[in-house]
Amino acid sequence: MQTKTKAKLLDWLKLAGCVALGFPVLLYFFQERLIFFPQPISQDPLQANPGAAIEEVNLMTSDQVRLRGWLVKAAPTRAPAPLLIYFGGNAEEVSWLGSTAGQYAGWSLLMFNYRGYGRSEGKPGETELFADALQIYDYAAKRADAGRVAVMGRSLGSGVAVYLATQRPVAGVILVSPYDSVESVARSIYPFLPIGLMLKHRFDSLSRAPGIKAPLICLVASGDRVIPRPHSERLYAAWGGTKHWREIDPADHDSLAGEPDYWRAIAAFLADLK
Repeated sequence: MQTKTKAKLLDWLKLAGCVALGFPVLLYFFQERLIFFPQPISQDPLQANPGAAIEEVNLMTSDQVRLRGWLVKAAPTRAPAPLLIYFGGNAEEVSWLGSTAGQYAGWSLLMFNYRGYGRSEGKPGETELFADALQIYDYAAKRADAGRVAVMGRSLGSGVAVYLATQRPVAGVILVSPYDSVESVARSIYPFLPIGLMLKHRFDSLSRAPGIKAPLICLVASGDRVIPRPHSERLYAAWGGTKHWREIDPADHDSLAGEPDYWRAIAAFLADLK
């Protein structure tokens, strides 16, 4: 009886060991599916917003992947309009922003879907998104109808926006539901796993923030449970330039853009950058 008990215990320990080892291995190989959620295009802004000054734009990356997006143009003026580049969340297909024309205090809005999102080709990854952000900025800066450039990132896109602000001159930075790093957020969810060894896409904004001198507005939802407030607060505290914290109440991670105060805060910040 004692021998059988020991054998069963040994079998259980082997099974537990396989589970303990197998779960981290699965997370390592499938982490892209936990970080990126590519979405099909939800609408064509040109058709959904008839009469709006919207231009469809395409960009071929250095590794021959075609990105597709739109430029929502500001009202015509004598001088080139300042330009805001937008980077979306991990499950955000950005065509819906075509309906937000007029919300940006005279700034034009440039938005591309990430690789694999909407009609953009390829597969997303941290290295790829960072490289694409640089090319998007360079494309924007060369347009004859673009003045100064600012950058805006929501949730996952806040990491892309922060990276871009370390590599190119930007007039200002808008971060919506930002985080300190994906590693930090993942550790809070899986405290029992060696996240530092497993993670391939770190999006470490915290280490980059002190070197950025551009003015910042940080927009957070009072009821955000996806990016807990401490992650946003740490990034905000580390920012190297002038900064403003704005909490939108009531709102959660997904409903933030539905609040009028959200758009008023963005417009006021952009107006001050002119």
